Amino acid sequence: MDMAWKKLKTELGSRNLSAALSVRTCRSGDRKSFAGGSRVSWATTMAMSFEWPWQYRFPPFFTLQPNVDTRQKQLAAWCSLVLSFCRLHKQSSMTVMEAQESPLFNNVKLQRKLPVESIQVVLEELRKKGNLEWLDKNKSSFLIMWRRPEEWGKLIYQWVSKSGQNNSVFTLYELTNGEDTEDEEFHGLDEATLLRALQALQQEHKAEIITVSDGRGVKFF
Repeated sequence: MDMAWKKLKTELGSRNLSAALSVRTCRSGDRKSFAGGSRVSWATTMAMSFEWPWQYRFPPFFTLQPNVDTRQKQLAAWCSLVLSFCRLHKQSSMTVMEAQESPLFNNVKLQRKLPVESIQVVLEELRKKGNLEWLDKNKSSFLIMWRRPEEWGKLIYQWVSKSGQNNSVFTLYELTNGEDTEDEEFHGLDEATLLRALQALQQEHKAEIITVSDGRGVKFF
């Protein structure tokens, strides 16, 4: 534990902080699922496969601290948790209310939930880092990108070049759901993130988004 978290421990004076800090990971446990139906049904099983960081078992983690240094450490930990969580489950979009009820921000076993206002702060921090895009003016729903669009574009173009697919045309479905890409990290990538990645490649003159008979496609150069 670094100096910032030591300071947090001193400031809060919790009775059992040393015990909480000795726990480094939290694996399975009781979790609530999202309220969003089948689109987020993966949340019911995620606890079995995700390794939680030690802070998730630390009650003060669910209250943003006023001390500037401590708060920055706390936000960095939350950002890392959000990206790791979404990356493992390939979750790309949700609403703020869905996020608050998910295991990500709601530790049922600990009976701690990050308030909506604090979730907004964490999400805005991710936006500043280029890992999040708000999907509406009210900032009630968002697209999470555990890789930035240009990073996805680089991975996709590396596969194109490696497999000799330059000057080839793909539908968006073929690119992310075809058999040829099954072993690639971008396989199964949601369309919204894929389009942003292809737009990044288009700006570099490495690809062009086009219209094909059954929707949108892309031609690589």
